[in-house]
Amino acid sequence: MADSSWLTKFPQMDRSDLLAIRKSLDSAYRDFSREYGDVIESFFDPLLTFLVWFEKLLLSTPWWLMIAIIVGLVYAASRSWKLCAGVLISFLLIGYFGMWNDTMRTMSIITVCTLVAIGLGIPIGILMARSDRAQNIITPMLDVMQTMPAFVYLIPVVMLLGIGKIPGVIAVVIYAIPPVIRLTNLGIRLVDREVLEAATAYGANARQRLLGVQLPLALPTIMAGINQTIMMALSMVVIASMIGVKGLGQPVLKSITNQYFTVGLLNGLAIVALAIMFDRVSQSYAKRTQRHMEGVQNG
Repeated sequence: MADSSWLTKFPQMDRSDLLAIRKSLDSAYRDFSREYGDVIESFFDPLLTFLVWFEKLLLSTPWWLMIAIIVGLVYAASRSWKLCAGVLISFLLIGYFGMWNDTMRTMSIITVCTLVAIGLGIPIGILMARSDRAQNIITPMLDVMQTMPAFVYLIPVVMLLGIGKIPGVIAVVIYAIPPVIRLTNLGIRLVDREVLEAATAYGANARQRLLGVQLPLALPTIMAGINQTIMMALSMVVIASMIGVKGLGQPVLKSITNQYFTVGLLNGLAIVALAIMFDRVSQSYAKRTQRHMEGVQNG
């Protein structure tokens, strides 16, 4: 009887201890956010200023000029008239169905998030490629970032910075940055050692080998990482709309809560069109870069 009583009481004590730990951690994080939230928010003011400016630029640019610029960029990256025609038709349909402004808002935040992810991810990937210790430390962190449910990212960010564009950008970047880090690391590690030895024989130092040999040869792999980062950022758009990020995600969220099937379908298809455009353009650019690098090596 004594053993049975102990078995019934022990789980209850364990749950109460766990509850106390959770309350203390929640209280500590709330105190931290109250104490340092404003300071951390001010740190992101330049990024917010740039994001607001870029969004206004896309919204204020005439639609015909915006489409011409996008089609020109697509052709410059892909050299494919078929892809340009597909992009042109997609944006004309987006405008025709009244989703132009939301699409421009989504493009602005995806562009900024991708630039931030590239600016942070490539240096971290280079660090991992140069140091096995750094790789052993960072790899488990990337595993957690990739397997953690996306909604979980929103909780600490909203508690710290509230609702708005910057919390959305931070959540999207955390969710989308692992591929560019992993593939930058992989691309640099896969560079042929004989090529590096030849560069060293010609007197190149570590910085010259990195900028002149490793990064150019790893560029197709890095572009594949950037491609995956863009795809993951787009997949986070709807979730980020829950914390005030305007764009195609908000009509989708409203259609879920109000059961507007057509609105959700059309905005979902617009997100798909953006995803296909970014995917095809980045893949085409990566293939062109790879062919160029192979030509340089054979030459």
